[in-house]
Amino acid sequence: MRRRAFILAMLAAPLARGGEVKYPLVRRGTRLRFPRDHGAHPEYRTEWWYATGWLERAKAPLGFQITFFRARPRWDSDNPSKFAPRQLLLAHAAIADPGHGRLRHDQRAARDALGLAGAGTRSTEVWIDDWRFALEGGAYRAQIAARDFTLELALQAPRAPLLQGEGGFSRKGHRPEEASYYYSRPQLAVSGTLDGKEVQGSAWLDHEWSSQYLAPEAAGWDWAGINLHDGKSLTAFRIRDRQGGVHYAPPGVTFTPQRTWRSPRTDVEYPVAMRVAAHGQEVDLVPLMDDQELDARRSAGTIYWEGAVRALQSGKEVGRGYLELTGYWQPMTL
Repeated sequence: MRRRAFILAMLAAPLARGGEVKYPLVRRGTRLRFPRDHGAHPEYRTEWWYATGWLERAKAPLGFQITFFRARPRWDSDNPSKFAPRQLLLAHAAIADPGHGRLRHDQRAARDALGLAGAGTRSTEVWIDDWRFALEGGAYRAQIAARDFTLELALQAPRAPLLQGEGGFSRKGHRPEEASYYYSRPQLAVSGTLDGKEVQGSAWLDHEWSSQYLAPEAAGWDWAGINLHDGKSLTAFRIRDRQGGVHYAPPGVTFTPQRTWRSPRTDVEYPVAMRVAAHGQEVDLVPLMDDQELDARRSAGTIYWEGAVRALQSGKEVGRGYLELTGYWQPMTL
């Protein structure tokens, strides 16, 4: 009933539009400060907290994804109502279970209003109704009540954040404004329950915020975050252009498709097996299962592939993580 009343009130609220927002730029040399930068940065255009990982339940491997997005609309609202859309919150959650055969997933979307959805600024605390992701006492705690699964996890984070790019300044294109603030927390030990049954495993967290993530000519990105079995980690990304080439990739980073899979629902083709080279290493990424497509048109307005993958070297498993493929359905807009 609370959710229904909230949605009806949002639809009824007038959306008076004020001036166009001037988003702050991401600047090289800015020092990230914690715990403050674990929290939200509402003045920037887009932001996300992205948790992915592998779980074991009765010795069966499973993948999971929990993502919360925050977006600041392009126009400021002159409406003093608490329902005025000053911040938008989106969330995706998914379970990759080979026994199920395809991705189980759900999504949420709401305005930051009346305490029913929001993102705290002092540390990680983001929620939409009964979905929640927060940093408490050295562990991220996730509570997800999806349509066909429930997930309650604790992700232990004893290590300091890994600052990506140049001290957390991550370039995403060739123009000065095409950049983000970006840090990761790999090798998170996970414990909790899936549908009330105990699970454990390892995870990866990304936190990123930006005002101009993609160039106008960009279509989307390929990204991989891998927890290596030796305790190290490997991350890589590239931004693809709309002609099928590479708009931007950090020096030494390459993604080479090895095999594709076509979705029987959307007819979108994804390179679900990739050879990735980064930081002097090369691994072959092989999906836990092919059908890990997430249809997020009801929230983020896009379709993408987000999948649990094994990392192989010379045919031997050296790590596990996730591969994300966006912009294969239509060019991404953020």
